Amino acid sequence: MSKRATESNLTGVAMYQMVRERLGALVGGVLGAVRRRAARRDAGMVTSEYAMGIVAAVAFAVVLYKVVTSGTVSAELQGIVKGALDARM
Repeated sequence: MSKRATESNLTGVAMYQMVRERLGALVGGVLGAVRRRAARRDAGMVTSEYAMGIVAAVAFAVVLYKVVTSGTVSAELQGIVKGALDARM
């Protein structure tokens, strides 16, 4: 028996249930697509937040490098290392 013949022989309750199932599948498919699109948008925002974090970390590293390689700090660090290497055990 074909699908069309089966659909034409349905009672009112069976027809209601069939229509409800098909609409549910249709709406579920549409809502699933909307959720997937929203997830992609959120993923982009998370990526941009990571990018901003990396930029901030690089900026901090540059500042730290400038401070550590400055004359005064460099001399102090060399003194600390020299004192540690000359220490008696």
